[in-house]
Amino acid sequence: MEKNSLAMYKVARGILDNDEDAADAMQDTILTCFEKIHTLKNPEYFKTWMIRILINECNKIHRHYKNFSRAEELPEVPGQDMSIEEFEFKEMLGMLDESYRIILVLYYVEGFRIADIASILNMNENTVKTRLVRARMQLKQEYTSAEDNIQKKRLQQKKKKNREFTGIAEGLQNIRMKI
Repeated sequence: MEKNSLAMYKVARGILDNDEDAADAMQDTILTCFEKIHTLKNPEYFKTWMIRILINECNKIHRHYKNFSRAEELPEVPGQDMSIEEFEFKEMLGMLDESYRIILVLYYVEGFRIADIASILNMNENTVKTRLVRARMQLKQEYTSAEDNIQKKRLQQKKKKNREFTGIAEGLQNIRMKI
């Protein structure tokens, strides 16, 4: 279990919005695994089985909070252990549909193969492939949209500075004319 804790955290955090909920899902998953270990038919698939239980626990927590906002929570900011790029990627992941987000996390963060993801999520492999393609496209759209917004803000700031500069230049010219 201990060797899978980082994988569990990454998957839980990919689905849920905060560390506390991710920790709760992990704890519930561990308890469920101990209680239901006798149902595991092939120990070789323990990690896949455990991740499926974790996803179910995360979905349970997500459904619980879906109908009301958690206004008391502050948005997460990049810490010392997270680069700005990682923070931005995490923010963009959060904007994706949940069905796409979990597939991206399992595939890129955890390194699961398509067949394993299909097994974990009880889906056809072609469905996983399709959602992976759509997730990439949606992520690209989010990234492009964010880049466009940044460029628009920069252009607006540049125009504002130009107007300010023009105003200052005109003021100086008026002063010179009076002298």
